This record gives sequence, C-alpha cells and structure tokens, in this order.
Amino acid sequence: MSGRVVVVGSVNVDLVVTVEYLPAPGETVVGGRFARHHGGKGGNQAVAAARLGVPTFLVGAVGGDGFGAEARAALVADGVDVEGLATNPSEATGVALIVVDEQGENSIAVAGGANAALTSVQVRAALKRLALTRDDVVLVGHEIRTGATHEALRVARIAGATTILNPAPAGGLERPTLDLADILTPNEGELAILVGSDGAPSAGAKRLLGPDPGRRAVLVSLGARGALLVAGRRARAIRAPRVDVVDTVGAGDALNGALAVGLAAGLDLAEAARRAVVAASLAVARAGARAGLPTGSELQAALARSSRYGASSSRHGA
Repeated sequence: MSGRVVVVGSVNVDLVVTVEYLPAPGETVVGGRFARHHGGKGGNQAVAAARLGVPTFLVGAVGGDGFGAEARAALVADGVDVEGLATNPSEATGVALIVVDEQGENSIAVAGGANAALTSVQVRAALKRLALTRDDVVLVGHEIRTGATHEALRVARIAGATTILNPAPAGGLERPTLDLADILTPNEGELAILVGSDGAPSAGAKRLLGPDPGRRAVLVSLGARGALLVAGRRARAIRAPRVDVVDTVGAGDALNGALAVGLAAGLDLAEAARRAVVAASLAVARAGARAGLPTGSELQAALARSSRYGASSSRHGA
C-alpha cells in the first residue's frame, strides 16, 4: 500500500519583472513585463508530488493577507491538503521580488514573512495531527527556521517515516539536523557549502554521509547532467534525458517531489531517483516553477521514451 507525502516548507508569492538588463544600484530600468506566480519551495514540492497522484499534505504558514488566501486556494486547486498550512494574522505571506533580464540572469530579494515565523511547536503539532506512519515520506526544506526544519525531521524519524532533507538554502544547517535525514538532496553549490569545499560531487557526498553512512544516501542534482546518487559507499550517475530547456526554475522542486512520490509508492531508492531526474527534465521544458511540473501520465510517457533509448544510469565504485 502506498504511503503519503508530507512536505514541510515555505509558501511564497513570486513577483517577477522581466527587463532588458538588471539595474545597477540606484538605477531605474523601465519597459519591463510583470508577472505574479505562486512559489516557495515547500509549495512547489507539494504541488510536484500531488500532480503525480499521491496523497500530499503541506505543513507551513501563510500570512493573514490576500496573498495568503490566494496561495492556499492555488495549492488546493492542485490537490494539496492544506490542513497543516497555518495562517499567521500578524505576518505577511512570504514574497520574492525577482528581476530577470533578457539573458535569464536574475536578482532576487525575499521577505520570509510567515515562513520565517513558523515555529517548531507549530510543525510538531501539525505532524502529530497527521499521525505519520512508516509508509509515509516527509520532505523537509530550509526556507523556514532551522529549528522548525530540525523538528520536522525529528518527529518524522520517531514515527518511522522516511525523511528527505532538501538543504536549500544550505547555510546554518548543522550535523545533528543533517543526520536526521535518510536522504539529502543538495545541488552542487549547496553540497559545497555543507562540506566546506568544492570538488567532485561523489567525494563531497561521501563526506556529507560521514564515516558510517548506514542506510542513508545523498542525491546530488547536477542540472543538465542529471544527478549523482551516493548510497553507502557506492555512487550511481543518473543521466538526464535531453530536452530543449525553456526555464530551469522549479527543476529541483520537481526532482524532490517526484523522489518523495517514488519512495512513498514503495520503489527502491535507485528507481525513485531515476524517475525524479526524468521529472526534473520535464519541468525545464516549460516556463514557470509550477506550470512546468509534470502530471503522472506525462511522467509515465517520458519514462517509456527514456527506456526505449536505453539505460539512464551507470555505476561507479567507492
């Protein structure tokens, strides 16, 4: 029987202005195009999981404002259960102000709002109400307080659920929190921050796991190159299907959501990771962090195409 996916993380509204070039300090650039999108890694990852057809719950917070009501409605429309999404009337909903130039470079300022005010007590209470089981997968982000991230992983570990930590942003995460995750899912930059140095992803992932990795694993996302899965002392490269890239925003969220879905469905880690990489490749072929997230039927079709063109992974020794 399949388990549930429970996402603990952020909910934002993204306000995006696309201009010819990024303004210098004190400069005003006119003639831009404006768009508003629903975002936040927690919200995006919950939508990514829900679209793949598993029961998905989001634990987080929005403000008592119009943005919060819109964000909640958008999540419900995508099939996410928002019983664990608190409304904090004294805080604004998280907002990201994004300026993008014609080459795709961007400048982003984030006001965490209700995300930054989410407490460990609120997270603990929400997860207790969900009555986690060993079949569930709990996917936790770090766009909330570090203490709330730690508490989510701790409660899930006690319940016997599978725990995934997406360490984005990576700063401020200490070993006691990292060790509560069965699977860590950094990108290359986040991995370098966590281990304190650049270098080969395989070496960094093994350092992150420590001298006694047990059953824990690291899935390092590598963009167009796919991902690297390090479990125990073995590393497996997972190649990404070739696609015409339109927008890379949301690819990591697609990967994390699909990984959680695969594990909740009872797949082994290698197969869940392979499917997650294919889901991420689909996400970059369409514009928008959520608009590009694939449905279950779209993912199944892409997996079938991938199988026809041969294996997507190769193994490497320790």
